[in-house]
Amino acid sequence: MTTKLAITGKSGSGKTTITKAFLQIFRELYPEKSILLFDNDLTSELGHSFGLDIRNTIYGIRSGKHEYKTGIPEGMSKQEFVEWAMEDILVPISDNVDIIVSWFVGSKDCRCPITGQINDAVLKLIERYDIVIFDCEFDLKYLNQLVDTDIDTTLIVANPTDESAHLAKRIEEFSSKYAAGGQLGVVINKVENNEAASIYNLLNKYELDVLGVIPFDDNLNQMERESKVVQDAIKQFYFRLNLPQIKN
Repeated sequence: MTTKLAITGKSGSGKTTITKAFLQIFRELYPEKSILLFDNDLTSELGHSFGLDIRNTIYGIRSGKHEYKTGIPEGMSKQEFVEWAMEDILVPISDNVDIIVSWFVGSKDCRCPITGQINDAVLKLIERYDIVIFDCEFDLKYLNQLVDTDIDTTLIVANPTDESAHLAKRIEEFSSKYAAGGQLGVVINKVENNEAASIYNLLNKYELDVLGVIPFDDNLNQMERESKVVQDAIKQFYFRLNLPQIKN
């Protein structure tokens, strides 16, 4: 069964850094597992952090603008074509890790056949992997417009400011119906040593369910979005998450 983790939040909150930290943790804990990174953020920053300029996207399949790496096989149904095209736009990161980019997503109100065909093809794709990490655009609604799938854990990334905490509460409200049955909580990111009191006040004010706190990393690699500090902080609260756990 596929484990699905969604990382949501405002652009600039640290979603990509946290997504890559979880990737590294999963690779350390479960080196044999297959992992799909699903970039559902319109900035496509996740691919850029690996030094990739990914132009072939799910939107390209939907719009008919995708340039395929190989010739299109003959005699396929429309559904088979979409599934084949989905495979064609996968980009390998390492032996067990691939990335796919959605970019623009069509509305669920659209009754055109391609909407359902893409939903079914994406479902079939993610079910092939042991772990899927979704780097989301703001909240779960945008992801849900692309594919109907249950998420095991959704983390809302917020910074230790009143504005960010207020926004996290709104994202929680927007996402709750799409996370039904799964874990939904907040991670406070970029926390300075002297901000403990202000965080406590924010939690009380907005009644946020905080699953973890991540300190500010002065040495964050801005280009690659790599941080050992973030990885170590996640390991401290990983046991609270509805994710695969190493049994002692």
